[in-house]
Amino acid sequence: MKSAHYHLAQINVARALYSLDDAAMKDFVEQLDAVNALAEQSPGFIWRLTADGGASSYLRAFDDDRMLINTSVWESVDALKDYVYRSRHGEIYSTRKKSFEPSAKSPHALWWIPAGEIPTVEVGLRRLERLRNDGPSPAVFTFKQPFKTPL
Repeated sequence: MKSAHYHLAQINVARALYSLDDAAMKDFVEQLDAVNALAEQSPGFIWRLTADGGASSYLRAFDDDRMLINTSVWESVDALKDYVYRSRHGEIYSTRKKSFEPSAKSPHALWWIPAGEIPTVEVGLRRLERLRNDGPSPAVFTFKQPFKTPL
């Protein structure tokens, strides 16, 4: 599912068990720069949301400082999936229960955007809400139920 005309946008949100400056979050915080650098060097990576310090984890899209957000753009579902599950990120992701609250709702959403477009946080949050309310569709989906690029 790679297209010269469309790229894959993703958003994920999670509520940390503690604030980022809490000692209990030290392992997570210490890995942010390396994981973000890995994303930027991964095949198929196009863009990621950043804050002044580099990690989008420090951006606030919610009133709750423990709600963290990440948004990025990739060439394809496979490129993002390789980074998320088959790189060092996958090892870190597998330990997320040590740092983040479980979520009853989907914490991430994927959708196709025209090549060259950069999604805003607001657009991403609307897509995530649509996925949570209506389920996967060609407009917003998950790794488990991906949809092909628009024609």
